[in-house]
Amino acid sequence: MCFLFQQERLQRLDSLGVPRPDSVGVPRPDSLGPAVSRVRPGASPDPYLSPREGRPSARRRAAEGDLAGQDFRKLYEGAVAANGRLRSRLDTSREELALVQSQLGRVTGQQQRRRATDRAANMLEMEKKENQSLEKKISDMEEELKAKTDLSTENQRLKDENGALIRVISKLSK
Repeated sequence: MCFLFQQERLQRLDSLGVPRPDSVGVPRPDSLGPAVSRVRPGASPDPYLSPREGRPSARRRAAEGDLAGQDFRKLYEGAVAANGRLRSRLDTSREELALVQSQLGRVTGQQQRRRATDRAANMLEMEKKENQSLEKKISDMEEELKAKTDLSTENQRLKDENGALIRVISKLSK
């Protein structure tokens, strides 16, 4: 297939009166040896052909060139109009984004303030509960202390009675 493109190129050169590369004395790549005759993939095997000229799409574009040139102005005006519409949509989207971000900032600020007040209220409630539990413990300890003093006085009275009874028994037993 590459050979066909090369032949077409050479025929065009002949029809224009341009001398062939072989006839001028310029060595062909395949005559230089195996290392030079290798062609990159996708590149034209003819060194005088640009890589894009050998493509069928380039040939088709060259044939349609005059027809496409007439529509460039219409295409350009359409593209400019489309760009203008897109820019205006982008501007409105940016404005909406800024508005939504500011609203989001206000809402998150309010939520943070609510959380702070809720935390403060929770801390007050926790401190109140802690104070109540400590007061209860203090009152319980005071009651235990009172009971301990009562028990110690009762214990002392019983010791005194026990000593008196021991003396009475010892006098009776003599």
